[in-house]
Amino acid sequence: MIGSIAAVLTTFAFLPQVIKVIKTKDTESIALGMYLMQVLGIALWLAHGLAIQDLPLILANSVSFILSGIILVYKIRYK
Repeated sequence: MIGSIAAVLTTFAFLPQVIKVIKTKDTESIALGMYLMQVLGIALWLAHGLAIQDLPLILANSVSFILSGIILVYKIRYK
């Protein structure tokens, strides 16, 4: 139960930032290096989840990858 709550919170923690970035297109205060590392790290966790066929790991990191990836795309696009 604790793990499920933690997964939901950390996965959807990106959502408020995604909404703000989409609405304002303001990414000035977001560090590009940090989001590059974040997206790469999540992609590696997703690959690990796929390799060991762990559905919760796959689902959580798929959503995290999409949400953090949106922020990264906006950061690069509106730099």
